[in-house]
Amino acid sequence: MAEHHCAHDDHDHHHHGEHAHDHHGHDHHGHEHGFHHHHVHTPANFGMAFIIGVTLNLVYIVAEVVWGLWAHSLSLLSDAGHNLSDVLGLGGAWLAQHLAQRTPSRRFTYGLKRSTILSALGNAVLLLVVTGGIVWEAILRLFHPAPVIGWTVMAVALGGIIVNGITALLFMKGSKDDLNMRGAFVHMAADAGMSFAVVIAGALIMATQWTILDPIVSLVVSFLIILSTWSLLRSSLDLALDGVPSGIDLDAVEQALRGIHNVENLHHLHVWPMSTTETALTVHLVRKAGSVDEDVLLQQTLALLHERFHIDHATIQIETPRDTFVCGHAA
Repeated sequence: MAEHHCAHDDHDHHHHGEHAHDHHGHDHHGHEHGFHHHHVHTPANFGMAFIIGVTLNLVYIVAEVVWGLWAHSLSLLSDAGHNLSDVLGLGGAWLAQHLAQRTPSRRFTYGLKRSTILSALGNAVLLLVVTGGIVWEAILRLFHPAPVIGWTVMAVALGGIIVNGITALLFMKGSKDDLNMRGAFVHMAADAGMSFAVVIAGALIMATQWTILDPIVSLVVSFLIILSTWSLLRSSLDLALDGVPSGIDLDAVEQALRGIHNVENLHHLHVWPMSTTETALTVHLVRKAGSVDEDVLLQQTLALLHERFHIDHATIQIETPRDTFVCGHAA
């Protein structure tokens, strides 16, 4: 369907915590902008989780470097470099969560909410790149087996399970509703799983002397990580491309709007993510002739969108059947 644009001036500037309604009448066109911020997670709730996660990982990295230099272990130094990606991933998610709270400006009229989407996408890409490196190294070791994993490496890997496991748990609850939090969770859970694989592989190799188990276990765990990360990548890419958020059924939204008593028709329905937790909507509603006042219809629509779909950033244009031709779209 071709996109048609009505001639109307539409500017919104809002701050966190406001619920503003602006109503303009132009040739019987009504515009309603309902803004009610409903943050699933705020920095106050998760700022401490980020601080703990980054601190634990930095301490772990320093320990790996010191121990690696003392034991002349290249594998420990390499793992320290790998764990640096954890800090980068957490740092990116933390920064995005902070930027999302910035007050909108004249240049960024929606604020910087979309940074949480970019953070989730960045975390997915970073994790896939790191896992790809592990897969490459595992394939090389299938043909050129490395020395048997020692107790030192197993002990450090056990520390990785504890550090990454604790950090992942900090973000587990938030990962259900916020893709940015999910990115941090998946990244830390993946590294905890890889550390667990090192411990298991080490124990099996010591018991059987089959050094080939090391790359095999790494490949299996890497495959599982890629599967979980692929879902994160697709979801974050969908949001980055303004796709309808996965928790919203567009057909259900349309049917609900058409079901409003005084709505005769609708068009130009668009739903897109403002961030990983907030959703925006625009729609043109065709009002039945002689029906309720526009303000009443607008309030009914906003209440419906909020209560049923948790959509709190709505721009609604009210039209009559005659107006749809002025708009360039026959109802």
